[in-house]
Amino acid sequence: MNAPTKFSREMRRLFTKGTGKAGMPPGSLVFVGERVRDETRIRVMDYDESELREWDDLTVEECISLKETSAVSWIDVHGLVDVETIRHLGEGFHIHPLVLEDILDTGQRPKIEEYDDHIYIVLKVLSFDASESRMNSEQISLVLGSNYVISFQ
Repeated sequence: MNAPTKFSREMRRLFTKGTGKAGMPPGSLVFVGERVRDETRIRVMDYDESELREWDDLTVEECISLKETSAVSWIDVHGLVDVETIRHLGEGFHIHPLVLEDILDTGQRPKIEEYDDHIYIVLKVLSFDASESRMNSEQISLVLGSNYVISFQ
């Protein structure tokens, strides 16, 4: 049998999932993945026919209040290590608990799931790190609602 090549080892590293959540009930919110940043930051772009507003470092409560406006809001969440922030945001936007679990597990395969009031999309973004001659993979999760988009990365 042939030994694994550098390419096959690299592909296995990018797409192999090891969750460390064995024995936990479905819907358990535990961050699983490589810790890229130590904090969770929320950036928002809110727009309607006449205006675009942008904010950095909004609180979850401020984001939830945008749900009641007629403007479209893009809530961009960077860093998934603060599980309570993700849980609180999910509760405020009525995001299904299994979707929240998938958002925090960065080893998901690309997929689309439809729920009553939102659509969940998982994407993989690949980039090449020339300094280390290797491919990197980042999961981006999108939750699409009637007047909002929430991105998690």
